[in-house]
Formats: sequence, C-alpha cells, structure tokens
Amino acid sequence: MNDAAKELNQTLAEENPHVLHLLSDLGKELFYPKGVLTQSAEAKAKAGKYNATIGIATLHGESMHFNHIQETLSAYNPDDLYDYAPPAGKEPLRQEWLKKMRRENPSLAGKDISTPIVTNALTHGLSIAADLFVNEGDTLLLPDKYWGNYNFIFGVRRKASIQTYSLFNQEGRFNAAGLSELLKKQGEKAIVVLNFPNNPTGYTPGEEEALEIVNVILAAAESGKEIVVLVDDAYYNLFYDETAIQESIFSKLAQVHDRVICVKIDGATKENYAWGFRVGFITYSARSPKALKVLEEKTKGIIRGTISSAPHPSQTFMLRAMQSPDYEKERLLKYDIMKKRADKVKAVLSENKHYEDMWTPYPFNSGYFMCVRLKGINANDLRVSLLEHRGIGTISINETDLRIAFSCVEEEHIADLFEEIYQEAKQLQSAAKISG
Repeated sequence: MNDAAKELNQTLAEENPHVLHLLSDLGKELFYPKGVLTQSAEAKAKAGKYNATIGIATLHGESMHFNHIQETLSAYNPDDLYDYAPPAGKEPLRQEWLKKMRRENPSLAGKDISTPIVTNALTHGLSIAADLFVNEGDTLLLPDKYWGNYNFIFGVRRKASIQTYSLFNQEGRFNAAGLSELLKKQGEKAIVVLNFPNNPTGYTPGEEEALEIVNVILAAAESGKEIVVLVDDAYYNLFYDETAIQESIFSKLAQVHDRVICVKIDGATKENYAWGFRVGFITYSARSPKALKVLEEKTKGIIRGTISSAPHPSQTFMLRAMQSPDYEKERLLKYDIMKKRADKVKAVLSENKHYEDMWTPYPFNSGYFMCVRLKGINANDLRVSLLEHRGIGTISINETDLRIAFSCVEEEHIADLFEEIYQEAKQLQSAAKISG
C-alpha cells in the first residue's frame, strides 16, 4: 500500500475508525497522488515567468484553441473552456453548490459536510461511492422500486448483493418498518440507498416519514452496525406539494451517528435542466472534519485514476448560470411548468375513475415520473403495444409496473396520453380474455 494511502487511513483510524472500517479494499488503497497536477498547481500560483508544467498548449498568454469553436463561445474566456479543470472541479463552482445546499437544507445548520466535489454527473458520483465503500459480497439495501442502473453500478461492477424491501406500506407511505427489518438482518456493515424523489414512482416521503427513516438508521447504528447511506438526489428540489419533505434526507442524516457515513450525490442534470452538461457533485457527512478531508482526497484519487477531471466548459457554463441574477427566476419558471404537469396527471387520474379498471397509480408528489400498477396486463406487453400501435413510449419496470415520464409531455397533452394508454390497455385485456 502506498505511504500516502497509509497516512490517510491512519488519520481515519484516529479520527473515526468506523469510516475506515466502511471503506472497501479499493477505498483503503486510494489517495490523491502528489504528481504532475500538484506540481502544476504550484507552478500556476508561482511561475510568473514561464510555466512549462502541464500538458496543454498556450498562445499569447491563453489556452490555444480553434477560432471556429471559440466563435460560438465568444462570451467565455478561453482559459475557462479549454484548460483542464482541477480533479475536484472548479473551486468557485464547488463553493456555489455548497452555498446552495446550505441555503436549501436548513437541517444542515451547524453540521460539518465536505465541500462538494464535481463529478461527471450522477452515475459517475454513484460509481465513485461504489468504489469507495462496496466490496464484493457486500449487501446493498434498496426499495423494490428502484433505478435499474443500480444493478450495473453496484452489482455488476462491484459484485454487491442487492436486497429489497417494499417501498410502500399498506397505507401508501414509505415503508420504514421494511427497511428496519432488512437492516436488522445485516451483519456489521450495511449500505443503504435512498432516492427521493424516487425513480420510478416520483415519491418523496413527508417530514414524519423522514424522521422515521432517520430513527431507523440511528437505531441500527446504536445496535452496533456501521452504515453507509447513499442519498441519490438526482431529482432533488422538484417537490410539488406539502406531502413531500422540502429538503434532502441527507440534511437530516448528516452526523446522525459516529457509525454512519452519509453521502449526497446530486447535480445540475435534472435540477438545472442541463442533462448533457454532465455536471454532478458528491458530498460527504461524517463526525470529523479531518475524516471528511480524507474522503475528499480519496475521491480525488478515484477521479484522477479514471476520468482525470470532469469537463471544464460545462462547469464554466453552470457556474455562470448559478451566479446569474436570472437563475432563481428561471428555476422557478421551470418548476412551475413541471408542477402543473404533475397536477394535471393527478387531476386526469382523479376525474377518470374508470382508469382504475386497468391500473392503480402509486403515490407520487415529486420528480419526473409517476408509475402505475397494471391489472391483468403485462407491463412490457403494454409498452410494446403502445409503441407499435399508438406511437407512445413508456417504460416497463417489471411485469406489473409501467413508468410514465410526465416531465417530457406538454400539459395540454397529458389527458390524451392517459386516454391512449387506457384504450390500448383495454384492448390488450380484451384480447387476453378472448384467447384465454
């Protein structure tokens, strides 16, 4: 093991040994190398005459570039586009995101969290967390309604065993008791993923449910378990009514116990409607500022050893957006459009009671999606039939559940969308009865 990794691990052993225990074997090996990038950073600060360090080309004191590209980006300084961004991301952008998190999550008041590190969007952030904390054979706890890519990120790549509990209890609320029972069955280490608003259902727990989740995690930690909680906040901020908690569950779980590490993975992709920019963030909470610094160093090591750094132009674009006086106005405008679409979905489902013959909608109050449980129809059969006969695209989650993204359907088309789905489902059901 490299001496730098040993030093980081020794810091964890002294500050909070539970954090060290929760690291994967790879996580223990990780460190940020003091090589070319470190030396280049020193030269950038001090080399006033000639800076012959980093592998970029310059011309007339700025990053060399093609004029035909720069013409389309003339509002930006070439050095904010073509040069490498630091492995942790542009520092002003990191600080802007940290201020945003603090402002929007009042429960973080007085709690230590790391400075967000820029990732190449959410999937990359989740992959970093998997590398840091998941060993082959570790168990990942998920609700039965979850994003399918978790299988690849944690199961295929890191060989984790995935166990699920029902997302909803009989009252249509978050099934905290189910999570608790599954946690009790684990050994000393547990890895929990919380994704709100949930993909695929669009559900976010309320304040009371959030407190139940915190109490479940706390009770498990007090019983002796060491727990990593990964908070996938891809659709954060898109909360459409008072039934949803209005901040991230991360803010309530931060520093909840010495045996708990909480990791927030979020980004500009969905929140700021910039999917192709691939700008995400990973942020840690643990009881020890020095432990947080170690996790930052190990994260920078992963980034240096994989993508080296996230794209610079998209970080520059997002920083300018967040510093714009129009940022909040634009965000609220887009939020209002999304909320109206969600409200329209609820109204359509409420007004057309006969739809209940074909499906039962799962509770939803946030995010991009809603999900229905079909009655007597295979979800993939309906998906294919809708695509072939009506030119409508949906996603089948399993044999019974169909996901509908109202985020990409205009409000005035939502009623027609559900009517088309209903009519096609009705035809499939009738055909099944005849053939049966």
